Amino acid sequence: MSSGSQTEPPVAAVSPSVSADHPGITELFGVLACGELAAFYRLTSEALMAPGIRGRVAMASMAAAEMSHFEILQEELQRREVDVYGLVSAYEAVLDRYHASTVPSTWEESLVKVYVGDGLAADFYLEMAGTLPAEAEAVVRAVMSETGHSDFAVTAIRDAVTADPNLKSPLTLWGRRLLGEAITQTQYVLAGQDDLTELLFSVETDLNGIAGFFDSIQERHGRRMADMGLA
Repeated sequence: MSSGSQTEPPVAAVSPSVSADHPGITELFGVLACGELAAFYRLTSEALMAPGIRGRVAMASMAAAEMSHFEILQEELQRREVDVYGLVSAYEAVLDRYHASTVPSTWEESLVKVYVGDGLAADFYLEMAGTLPAEAEAVVRAVMSETGHSDFAVTAIRDAVTADPNLKSPLTLWGRRLLGEAITQTQYVLAGQDDLTELLFSVETDLNGIAGFFDSIQERHGRRMADMGLA
């Protein structure tokens, strides 16, 4: 996930509490792989919205990084003798719902989604990474690695808002919508996949912990919005 420099360490690192063959790890890799493919196609498509070559190249670079991350996951799933495409297809619907409900209508909306949308995903997966055995944790962190590719979005949005202050309010509302949709779809996945839920509960052992987990995600989202001058 090409999430730029906005990712942070998990709220609380813990000692790995699941085994290397826990089925939730395979499911986690499947969700991640599906997300990387969806992001690749999204970025390739939205690059056409860019007003100039610089934006198109930046989007293309991020798309290339997403495909590289997919290949890391594909290799790991094949090593686990998993039907990669069958597993990925099981999560297509939920990713399709998220992207269908957050289709940007302008280049600026696309940039906000690049920066905060990918960051929200990174928050969730890196929070879980600390519960995994070392090898699986390394895979997740490699896929969530910070490429810096989306940093250009921060400057571009700040410049756009400076040039046209009327953009600030709708883009701020757009950012809130991205947050709400991301949390809704995350909860949907967890409700339907017990193995993934068990992984999350291995970090946060009660309902208060789960609530705190989502509160932390919202707090980081607010800081990203502030990065772009949309606080």
